[in-house]
Amino acid sequence: MEKSELVLKPNGSVYHLALFPHEIADTIILVGDPERSEWVSSFFDTIEVSRHNREIISYTGYYKNKRFTVISTGMGTDNIDIVVNELDALANIDLEKREIKKEHKSLNLIRIGTSGALHSKIDVNSVVISEMALGMDGLLHYYKHDTSIREVDFEKNILQKVNWPDTLPRPYVVKCDRELYNKLYNDKFHSGVTVTASGFYGPQGRVLRLPLAYPELINQFENFEYQGHILANFEMETSALFGLAKLMGHKACTVCVAIANRVTKDFTDDYSQAIKNLVMHVLNSLAK
Repeated sequence: MEKSELVLKPNGSVYHLALFPHEIADTIILVGDPERSEWVSSFFDTIEVSRHNREIISYTGYYKNKRFTVISTGMGTDNIDIVVNELDALANIDLEKREIKKEHKSLNLIRIGTSGALHSKIDVNSVVISEMALGMDGLLHYYKHDTSIREVDFEKNILQKVNWPDTLPRPYVVKCDRELYNKLYNDKFHSGVTVTASGFYGPQGRVLRLPLAYPELINQFENFEYQGHILANFEMETSALFGLAKLMGHKACTVCVAIANRVTKDFTDDYSQAIKNLVMHVLNSLAK
């Protein structure tokens, strides 16, 4: 792999994460907010690695004798593209020889985040666990892949029922890893399809000064259902996480606190306790 393709720092660590292969655990928690990475690591019993580079802050340590890494990705599928590719490089590429390793390592990638609910029945500060992700971002289409990793019938159905505009990227739908889903699922959680947008304002139907090209999308999303699956929430990372994980042979799942309800127009006053409860749930569920 040429220097321009597999980009390393002068010390030999991967370029954006600034980490070496031995510095990551097999189970990795991904958070958007850099401060949240530091906060999640405060629950670890011990910390062996601490690394800051740009908005990417990483900690590796132990919680109840289970080794975890927590990494802040920043916001958006573009950042997920960087972080997941470099995590895969750490796991499956010999950085010194610049060659793919003979034995493949599968990572567990769990996103803990915030989102906006797309159904009136999903209260703010409740948790949504993602069965699938619907990508409005187009990122997966840049990678050659077998469409068997996608839910093609679901994609066709949403193209028909939502009257998908030709000017938007073609949607793609990818399932989470069911094993991780079952470990993280709680009967108090809402479960559904997470819609991943390429921005926070217009792409998610928010209006400030600029009018929307497709103001009807949120209403169409709220009323959409396919084989019992609803579009549960909006955020900006999960489709890329699920898609890249499937392509690379990793396991991925997302759990998000709904801090807004886009249908009722409600917004939480304080979601700190809800996030804390969710982080502890994830750590305890995966440490078993």
